[in-house]
Amino acid sequence: MVGMVDYITNFIYSLIRIATPLIFVSLGSCISQQAGLLNMAAEAMMLTSSLVGVLVSAWFQNVWIGILAGMFSSILIALFLCWATFIMKVDLYLMSISLNMALVGGTVFVVWMVTGTKNTTAGVIQSLALGNVDIPILKDIPILGAIFSGHNLFTYISLLMVFVVWFLLFRTKIGLRIRASGQNPAAIESIGINPRKIYTLAFVMVAAIGSLGGMYLSMGYQTFFIRNITANRGFIGMAAATIANGMPVGSLIMSLVFGLAYAITNYVKPYIVDSYFLSALPFLMIIVFYFIMSAYRSQEEARRLKAARKKLEAEQESSANAA
Repeated sequence: MVGMVDYITNFIYSLIRIATPLIFVSLGSCISQQAGLLNMAAEAMMLTSSLVGVLVSAWFQNVWIGILAGMFSSILIALFLCWATFIMKVDLYLMSISLNMALVGGTVFVVWMVTGTKNTTAGVIQSLALGNVDIPILKDIPILGAIFSGHNLFTYISLLMVFVVWFLLFRTKIGLRIRASGQNPAAIESIGINPRKIYTLAFVMVAAIGSLGGMYLSMGYQTFFIRNITANRGFIGMAAATIANGMPVGSLIMSLVFGLAYAITNYVKPYIVDSYFLSALPFLMIIVFYFIMSAYRSQEEARRLKAARKKLEAEQESSANAA
């Protein structure tokens, strides 16, 4: 019995650890979706920040300078994307996909220039990283301490960001403008607010938050950069936010669900030798959840229409009786 409890607590601990980058990306995607746009360049932002964070932290021997540099590099990607889209009138999603593809190869090229290898900085660049944090009192509580204490600092920042993003979107003026831009850009333009500026600001926030997910992979989860380190987590985080309708708490939940797929993948590796199936498992779960949520929303819409129809019929009958 004790062994089973330890197994479950270790599994949940691993789930939270694996879901951390997805939480960051999904929260950033919440902001862009509330602005009416999809952040399809999350992979490029995460890859860039992941590599820059490793290199700068190693060169300056300061983890916080590395994190700031990684965040700044991700913001530069976002600004370039906004310039290409809103000034040069390039299609947002085609440019996003192009950036993703370019940075997969671009990061490998930079690694080769710096280290002479094409796969990883391990053994050549000694990156700094944020460490794990034991929470006082909580760490001594049986089961709960084993699950929620001892995580990397990035993980606790990601959980804090859920509240920060919620507060930003629903309790601040800029959050109101972001949501208004997504719902009716013509309306805010009529009162003198440029929607393109709001979109750009939203993408800068998206890049800043998403970069933390990228740097967690190379400066928390492990301490080096490897080729394609994000492994499509940017797309999965975007999917989590989409299923959650751009709501921060819902995005957290969906990130944990998709993190569950990764955790299961890690635990069943000794029993399933087909690596292609294992790599496809998180995406298969996305497809299943899309169908489930689509069916649920269709039923909800049908119920609302039915209730509205009954209300209208009741009002018409009441008017006929009164006449």
